[in-house]
Amino acid sequence: MTAEPPDRHGPQTVHQLRALTVDLEALAAEFARRNRLHPTDLRALIALLDAARSGTPATPGLLGRELRLNSAGATAVLDRLERLGHVRRTRDPHDRRRVLLEVTEQAVALGESYFGPLIADTVALVDGLSPAELAAVQGFLTSMRALVARHGEAGPPSE
Repeated sequence: MTAEPPDRHGPQTVHQLRALTVDLEALAAEFARRNRLHPTDLRALIALLDAARSGTPATPGLLGRELRLNSAGATAVLDRLERLGHVRRTRDPHDRRRVLLEVTEQAVALGESYFGPLIADTVALVDGLSPAELAAVQGFLTSMRALVARHGEAGPPSE
């Protein structure tokens, strides 16, 4: 009698991650559509909010690196977002040559009105996890982000 192979959960988990990614992208695309934003504009707002949350000064250069855009591309995104009232450019009080970026209160309120219920439900879901479950989830997400970054840096496989 041969031993049964262990259940392989990897492929199912990969499919669940893909489905979640598609669902989140669809939600983001609908938000962008409703608010006359290009998908890159939404990614820019998220990058700027993340920078503010981490205490990192947000500059056009930082935004370009985060979005993998050249200077002209980053400027075009910022011009659109500024025209819509979602981003404010200010001079750095310590270095007047440097431009700092911040997301306006209007844009934050817009995002909270759309994504707030999902965020609240996600927080409630996470708050219901045991410490061991939370550690497993956070470890998995951190490792997945590292894997994605590593594969993104490597580029497509050679033919």
